[in-house]
Amino acid sequence: MIHPKQKQMTKDLSLLLSSLVILFLINVINQNLFYRFDLTSEKRYTLSENTKTILENLDDIVFIRVYLDGELNIPFEKFQQAVGDLLDEFKIYGKSMLQYEFENPFEDAGSKQQNQIIEDFYQKGLRPTNIHQRDKEGGMSEKIIFPSAMVTYRNIEIPLNLLVNNPGQNAGQNLNSSIESLEYTLISTIKNITNKRTDKLVFIEGHGELNEMEVHDLSAELSKSFQIDRGIIQGRPGVLDGYKAVVVAKPTLSFSEADKFVLDQYIMNGGKVLWLIDAVQASLDSMRNGETFSYIPELNLDDLFFRYGVRINPELIQDIRCNAIPINVALAGNPPNFQPAPWLYYPLLMPNSECVVSKNINLVYSRFANPIDTLAARSQIRKQVLLSTSPYTKLRKVPAIISFSEIMETPKEEDFSQSNRIAGVLLEGAFESAFRNRGIDAYFEHPPMVIAQGKPTRMAVIADGDIIRNDVRFSEKGPLISPLGYDRNSNQNYGNKDLLVNVIQYLADDQHLLSLRGREFKIRLLDQEKVQSEHRKWVVLNMILPSLLVLGLGMLFIQQRKRRYTR
Repeated sequence: MIHPKQKQMTKDLSLLLSSLVILFLINVINQNLFYRFDLTSEKRYTLSENTKTILENLDDIVFIRVYLDGELNIPFEKFQQAVGDLLDEFKIYGKSMLQYEFENPFEDAGSKQQNQIIEDFYQKGLRPTNIHQRDKEGGMSEKIIFPSAMVTYRNIEIPLNLLVNNPGQNAGQNLNSSIESLEYTLISTIKNITNKRTDKLVFIEGHGELNEMEVHDLSAELSKSFQIDRGIIQGRPGVLDGYKAVVVAKPTLSFSEADKFVLDQYIMNGGKVLWLIDAVQASLDSMRNGETFSYIPELNLDDLFFRYGVRINPELIQDIRCNAIPINVALAGNPPNFQPAPWLYYPLLMPNSECVVSKNINLVYSRFANPIDTLAARSQIRKQVLLSTSPYTKLRKVPAIISFSEIMETPKEEDFSQSNRIAGVLLEGAFESAFRNRGIDAYFEHPPMVIAQGKPTRMAVIADGDIIRNDVRFSEKGPLISPLGYDRNSNQNYGNKDLLVNVIQYLADDQHLLSLRGREFKIRLLDQEKVQSEHRKWVVLNMILPSLLVLGLGMLFIQQRKRRYTR
């Protein structure tokens, strides 16, 4: 007969072995099954499938050095946490091929060393920002930080600015926008730096377009993803085949019918074009005695745009939301005294926050921009606004004389009644050829076949060629090229480069990454008005209620104890 103790020991041993087997099986299953749960309503911790694929296919180490460490104020601590959380998610899929580190670039650096570090970072393209924080004694101090990173792959480095800085948003909204675009910002850079296939992009020449130096900054940025070429069409059909996209940057001379045909048929074959067109010729460089003459150049492109569903109107936009230019306010005979003054012909255009291409982009700096009308007759073409003016806009007919004396006139609000005029638009669909039912024998010795109805494709039309132009100054050391969108008069960085890079990526079929820009994270901020009005009530409740709860539980416990032991 089995002893009861021996029977219990056998039962315990069986239970232990069963538990060990179950734990072993759970461990095996966990190693072979990968799952993650994101309980947030907006799925902020869920990476896109495209991001996962890029990270899983890394063939060498990508190292990300994030310059967000040290003493930060609370908003930037949250931003730092968001960057760290995202990189942790990246590391799960990239494994050992994705490494990162947070660093304080000013740690143990003296004032001279800090100035040198700031200068070095500027040279690399990293942008600083100022933060205010309380010191240990309760005072306020200002500190420069670089909310940026450096991505390294096989001795290649790409600087990366992580902070969205849109003057139209407050600090909290800018940080939230930065968090929304983090995945796109980081993974697009990783894709660019590790991409082995290089698509080709061409800037058209031969019609007075901007030269290589005037588009140098954008070309340098795009060269991270594309092979950049420049060339003349010369009426050669098929010369643009093989290019992922074509850029037409501020032409000033007329297009021949043969060149128009080449562009048109490139589009019919599914080609993508970014048009940056000035429908009015005007420039501060042509000012003489404080005046210049604006006129309509003959570009011979109107029939193309009409077929594609838009019309660029030969009018000048004047906008109360505008940039300033330096004006000499000194009296005659006195030394020059330049002061900034609003120049209505330099509107600051608002990117469309509902469009994935222009979402979270800063204001765009334009010069002598023109309005665009979309044509309802081309209903098969999907039209999406890229850029628009403010609610206080005025249109000026041309030809006209533009004078600095206009700065002295105070704008009347009733005169600026044309609101939110379009200055940039995205077009998508199957376009109809501008050469449909037209003879082309006069343009070619051996006329090619005309494709009358095109394949589905995309293009962008922006009614200001200067949006793509960076400033160039010449010195003894050679040409000095300013960053695109930087205005040295106001020391502001506008969103020109970010917008155009996004547009090119949109045209070049990189929509999977651009879809990440459409993500929205809700800002769950306290109602400051309610905080102020109900401050005392909540302080009292938080001080008294916990104490009353502890006392109540203690009395209940004593009563229960008395009843139990009395019985």
